[in-house]
This record gives sequence, structure tokens and C-alpha cells, in this order.
Amino acid sequence: MSGAIYALIVNACVAMLFAATFAVLRASYPQHRAIGWFCATYAIGLLSPLSELAVRFAPTPAPFNAIGYVALVCSMLCFTHGVARLGGFAPPRAANAIAIAALVGRVTIDDSARNTIGYGFVYQFPFYTMLLLCTLMAIRVVRERRDPSWSALGVVFVITASYFAIKPFFAAAFGSGATMRDYAASNYALFSQALGGLLTIASALAVLLMVVRAVLRSTRAESETDMLTCVANRRGFERRAEGLIAAARRDGREMAAIMLDLDHFKQINDRFGHATGDAVLQAVGQVLIETAPHDALVARLGGEEFVALLTCADMWDATRVANDIRMAVTRLGPGLPRVTVSGGIAKLRPHDTLVTLLDRADRQAYEAKQDGRDRIYPAFSSAT
Repeated sequence: MSGAIYALIVNACVAMLFAATFAVLRASYPQHRAIGWFCATYAIGLLSPLSELAVRFAPTPAPFNAIGYVALVCSMLCFTHGVARLGGFAPPRAANAIAIAALVGRVTIDDSARNTIGYGFVYQFPFYTMLLLCTLMAIRVVRERRDPSWSALGVVFVITASYFAIKPFFAAAFGSGATMRDYAASNYALFSQALGGLLTIASALAVLLMVVRAVLRSTRAESETDMLTCVANRRGFERRAEGLIAAARRDGREMAAIMLDLDHFKQINDRFGHATGDAVLQAVGQVLIETAPHDALVARLGGEEFVALLTCADMWDATRVANDIRMAVTRLGPGLPRVTVSGGIAKLRPHDTLVTLLDRADRQAYEAKQDGRDRIYPAFSSAT
């Protein structure tokens, strides 16, 4: 058994393993659409080495030769769509056009000798062009998000695209054979399958790491988000607030915390039911998202208690925002009972921790409730 056959068997096993890996991830995280494309990439790509194995033994190799090439093109198309979804883009229409052009081009050179540079360029056209699209998408992500992981992914794409672009020269120089059977028996086939397999593994591992990272990020975001109101929960708030406080101290910026507590919320649940109470909480969460500054950290700490941590804000700014929220809460919209909120404000002091900052704001909110509710303490005139 030749080394090329061993390489094909290894490549088939590798494609099967990656297809299975992405299939498990897709079943576990169906919201990540990119995973499905990568699963399809290696499931379809598995047909290519299997077809090349069949060429060596089948009496009529032409059908398997065609199946192998179509599988490769469709596999690359799925891979390109997967990279687009992973980067948060719509799949590029150019990839579909490349796939169609590649299949048409493959038909036009079907009777030509394989060991020419022209044949090689047409044959490899979909691979280096689609990988170039993937590289351009990686560059776009790096520019927009300054993500070094995408830089590494882009390097892998460039190397793999370069390999497919120079393969025609190697095929002509080392002799790939004039026919598919000649190619299968050539030493070049071993080189092509071995190096191609290594680059396939590198690309697969690179995108797998990016997928796992995306899954972990979304899982953490879900664990740190209050599912009812879609703002941060206590866990997410505490993790992010510590970093914001440290950054404010480092940069010498002011910061203020607003504690908000819905007035008589238990009576709303008792009178209108818990479904209405949940709708009120959802509406209040939306009010905070829309009214607080875009860089504020907004969270539901539990029950009917909310908090907003304002960066670059003094007491005057915090009082204005808190009162805007208070007024907006009284206008939640049709179908919901009238609700009021009491709030307290505290400014970050030099030796504050998150606990002491929130404790002072909470005590101010308690005073607001004691003095009649539907108000923010301290009032601006006495805020210091």
C-alpha cells in the first residue's frame, strides 16, 4: 500500500473526527450558526479523500473524480460561510459565484492534461480564492475589534491560500501525472495529500478554537445576564463593576452608583398577579437600558432592586440620570399598572470598595423610601 493511500486514509479520518466534533458542538449550542457550517465543511469534505481512494480501484474513475472535486468545492463554500458567521457577517455572495465558476471551469478542463500550470490554476481556483475571502474577513475583524486571535486565524488562511496558489507549479515541476490514475500513482500525490492534510488540520483547529472561545463567551454572558430583564445579574454586575472601579481610579475619573427599588412591588404581584409583576420588571429593565448612558453598567441585583454604575459622572450627572429613570418608570405604557421607584446615589470615594459604594447608595434609597417614596436621595441641592 502506497504512502499516498495512507495519507488519504488519515485525511478521511481527520475529516470524520472534525465533522463529529462540530456536530456535537452544534447540537449543544444551536444558537451558534457558524458551527453548523463547519460541521458541513468536514462532513462533505470527507467525500474527497474517499473518492480519491475509489479512483485507485474503480474500473471507471471519472464519476469518483467528479464527486471528489464537487465535494471539495462545496466543502470550501461551507467553510467560507462558517468564517463569515463566526465573524458576525452575512455570507459573502462572492463565495457562491466562485463555487459556480469553479465547477464550470472544471468541466472545461476535464479533457486536459493535469500536469500543466494552466490546469492547476483552474483546478485550485476555488480554494485559494475562497481562502482569500476568509483572510479579508479576518482582516476586517482585526481592524474593527482589535482581536489578536483573528490575526492568527488570518495568518493560517494566508498560508493555506498560498499553498493552493503555488500547487500548480509544484505539480508541473514534480510531475503530477497527465490523468487521475497517473496522479494517484505519483510521488506528488503523497506530497499533496500529506501537506494538504496538515494545513487542513491547522485550519480546522484554528476555527475550532475560535468556535470554543465564542461558545465560552456566550455561555458566560448568559450566566451573567438576568433572563427576565436582559440586564446584568448580580454575578455579572460584580465582575464587571470591579474592573470599572479600578479603571476609574487609574484614570482619575469620577464614578457614581444609583440604587433603585420599586415601591410597593409586592402589592403589584398580589393585586395583578406575578405575570404582570414580571412584565413590570421587564419594562423597568428596558427603561434603564434606554435612559442610562450607553457606557453605564445596568443590573438587576434581585427581586425589584436595580443598580446603575455610571462612569465619568459626578453627583449632578447621577442625580439627573436617576430622576430621568424615575420619571420614565411612571410611564411604563398601556396595560401595566402605575409604578414608582425610590433611589439613592453615592459617589465613589478614594478608599471605596464596590461593597461600601453600594452600601451608601442603598442607605440613601432607604431614606428615600422612609420619606415618602417616588424620589431620589440625596437631592441635587444637598448632593456632595
